[in-house]
Amino acid sequence: MTRPPTARQPAPARAVSGHPAAGRRSAEKRGRQGERIAGWWLRLKGWSILARRVRTPAGEIDLVARRGAMVAFIEVKMRARAAALDDAIDERRLGRVAAAAEALAARYLQPGDDMRIDVMLLAPGRPPRHLENVWHGG
Repeated sequence: MTRPPTARQPAPARAVSGHPAAGRRSAEKRGRQGERIAGWWLRLKGWSILARRVRTPAGEIDLVARRGAMVAFIEVKMRARAAALDDAIDERRLGRVAAAAEALAARYLQPGDDMRIDVMLLAPGRPPRHLENVWHGG
C-alpha cells in the first residue's frame, strides 16, 4: 500500500558559514559527542555515570561518576586536534568546576565517600586522556 503524496515542508534555514551561531552549534555538538565518548570510556573502566550536564549557579559539570566510594566531577574537553588539548583547560575553568562540584556534593556523595575533580581530554584518533584529581584549591 502506498501513501498519498504530502506537501513537502521547507528545509530549516541553515547558518551561514562563519556566523557565530554556527560556531556555537558546532562546538555544542562536538562537546556532546565528547561527553558521550567520555561516559563510554569511564563505564569501561568501572565507573557508573550518575549525571550529565548538571548546571549550578557556579557553573556546569559535564559528568558526575562513581566508582566505589569515589565520586568524580568531570570536565570533558574535546578538540579537533590533539595539540589543542594542552590549552583546553585552565585554572579559572577548573575553579568554576570545583565551585559547581562543591554545590552538588550533598546531592551525590554518601557518608564516607571521597570526591575529586577530573578532566577528560579527547581528540580524534587518540584514546581519551583521563586526568585524575586535578584541583587542589587555589
